[in-house]
Amino acid sequence: MANTPSNMLELGTKAPFFELPNPSQSNEMQSLEDLKGEKGTLVIFMCNHCPFVLHIIDKLAELYEDYQNSGIEFIAINANDAEKYPADSPAKMAEFQVEKKFDFPYLYDESQAIAKAYNAACTPDFFFFDEKLDLIYRGQMDDSRPGNTKEITGEDLIIAFENLLAGEPQEEMQLPSMGCNIKWKA
Repeated sequence: MANTPSNMLELGTKAPFFELPNPSQSNEMQSLEDLKGEKGTLVIFMCNHCPFVLHIIDKLAELYEDYQNSGIEFIAINANDAEKYPADSPAKMAEFQVEKKFDFPYLYDESQAIAKAYNAACTPDFFFFDEKLDLIYRGQMDDSRPGNTKEITGEDLIIAFENLLAGEPQEEMQLPSMGCNIKWKA
């Protein structure tokens, strides 16, 4: 289990556009423009097999249930090399979504171009954009990690969501996410 921190893309960066297949929707192409939230959009780079993702996926699904009706949309993207890591294949993504019971879109970045455009480094890696698709938060969901016995609260994301919804400035101190490295193609 490699501890890879996020690269912390510069705040204010415009969300790079994407159009990717959704394995749970018969590989229908879905774009950032189609899926973005009315008030905010959380882009999550994740995969099926990473212990860090497995550690937080239930809380992430719960946060989505709590915030989707507030105008905040979640979009997950898997950019792992599915040839070397078959557990992260598109077919397994659809199974994982059903098994873990989350309703937000889970898209497949086979070329890895989108992960590179976002400067994503780890799974999970979180990027939160406002209604204009300007980056306002990037970093950890909370400080819980597999094996550190801290409660999974989603606190850092909740603060970012609540600040956006209240029209308040974001926290200046944003800590990197930590996870397995994205499985890049050679």
